[in-house]
Amino acid sequence: MFQVGDKIFYPMHGAGIIEAMEEKEFLGEKHLYFVLHMLLKELDIMVPVEKMSALGIRSIVDGQTLEQVFAAFHEREPDLSVNSAQRLKMNTEKLKSADIYDGAEVIRDLQFISRNKVLGTSDRIMLDNAMLNLISEIELVRELDREEATELLRRIISEEAVNVAP
Repeated sequence: MFQVGDKIFYPMHGAGIIEAMEEKEFLGEKHLYFVLHMLLKELDIMVPVEKMSALGIRSIVDGQTLEQVFAAFHEREPDLSVNSAQRLKMNTEKLKSADIYDGAEVIRDLQFISRNKVLGTSDRIMLDNAMLNLISEIELVRELDREEATELLRRIISEEAVNVAP
């Protein structure tokens, strides 16, 4: 179970920190809520304690897992036989899964495609969102500010990235 102070990842919102636990009454019933402070939009969200796992909220990864994710950017190329509508559906499912490797795969695949052609609007938005989500997690795992985390990710996904150790 999560506790106040835990660093978490919420699919579609990125990384954040559990700031507090509050009891609220709703429709005559009292429920416990976690107050999540999300880094991306400096947003506070209240989530019922019992719904955390159903929403795909997980603890942030450790440094070793993050290194493995960085390595995955250079492992293989995307399946280019998939049309844009299929790709959008697959990528949306990957991002909803909260699996950091799936999110990295979305970034890797769309970055690869963008090297050869201009991305459509939905692909561009998907890429931007996936990158921001991963950047927010890098911020918490590596204890970096947004600019440093962004630069680190850009270096890693570029072809020049050779050594990404801290």
